[in-house]
Amino acid sequence: MLALEAKNLTIGYGTRVLLQNLNFSVNFGEIFIILGGSGCGKSSLLKNLFGLYRPMGGDVLIEGQDITHAYGAELQRIMTSFGVMYQQGALFGSMNLLDNVKLFMEEYTSLDDRQMDLLARCKLDLVGLLPFANYMPSEISGGMQKRAAIARAMALDPKILFLDEPSAGLDPITSADLDRTILDLSKNLGITFVIVSHELASIYAIADRVIMLDGATKSIIAEGDPKLLRDQSSDPRVHQFFNRIMSKEAV
Repeated sequence: MLALEAKNLTIGYGTRVLLQNLNFSVNFGEIFIILGGSGCGKSSLLKNLFGLYRPMGGDVLIEGQDITHAYGAELQRIMTSFGVMYQQGALFGSMNLLDNVKLFMEEYTSLDDRQMDLLARCKLDLVGLLPFANYMPSEISGGMQKRAAIARAMALDPKILFLDEPSAGLDPITSADLDRTILDLSKNLGITFVIVSHELASIYAIADRVIMLDGATKSIIAEGDPKLLRDQSSDPRVHQFFNRIMSKEAV
């Protein structure tokens, strides 16, 4: 069974199609990255994959379960089987880090407060933030907020985590620290990551496999190991992206 599978997926808003007839899959334990130029639909695709939006056509299977056509209790059951980290972290500013992580446990488990407290501290420890459990989001750095958001996404012990631009807005050193956290979680816990990113340093550091989206053709134009795509792709669009070559229009 695959961690995730997209079949003939078409996404968009209203009558506007962003991407069409996408077919790809993610294996358990992979760090899988969705990339492409600005405005090509990366984040929109991610939100369709984890059920925030419903696609215009096609299917998304998460651990073999069709989230596209699920409703009510069935949809809730599927959505509690994975975790999501939004681009800006989306922590609740009125709660400390510990309470942010406990929030989903309170909503979806029957654990008592002592048990939730212990588990939440374990999640924060996994991302190196246990000493900051009682800090408010405004009292920590942007990189720490991203790691706290990952801890919250792990609250219900998911096998799959969806991350939207985790390195956005971070300096190179902080971004590298976040990459190491993702690699450690993948290696030590076997978590599958589906990540939207355009940060090449992070992509080369952590990705097992990528797909590259193209807004003009509304399709996937490359798939595979990012370093091999950088060095061997014959597609000029792929070569330009991975080698950071300025377009002629920008010269």
